[in-house]
Amino acid sequence: MFSLVSFLPRAIVQGIPLLLGCVGETLNEKSGSLNLGIPGVMYVGGICGVIGAFMYENSAGTYNKFLGVLIPIITCMLGALIMGLIFCFLTVTLRVNQNVVGLAMTTFGVGFGNFFGASLIKLVNS
Repeated sequence: MFSLVSFLPRAIVQGIPLLLGCVGETLNEKSGSLNLGIPGVMYVGGICGVIGAFMYENSAGTYNKFLGVLIPIITCMLGALIMGLIFCFLTVTLRVNQNVVGLAMTTFGVGFGNFFGASLIKLVNS
């Protein structure tokens, strides 16, 4: 059954990453760069964090809580960094249209995340 009291805190917690991405994009647009690929960058960063956590939990003999938090954060940042570098290289160096690159990165990011997310689900279920 739907409960508004339990829905509101969950909506706020799950909306915070989107809010941070929107604030970052707003600051980015003030500099004159239109990056429509922010959802793709966030998707790739998120799935890289999940992959990092999954790989650490499966490979670690003894679980260290500090590394259990640090490794997903680092892999998340690396995934988003690579996507940001791709956007930067294509739009600044090669002068490709920012709208086209951003939409292509969003499409790629969602496909990348869905592919590797489904692969992880198959690994967990087997």
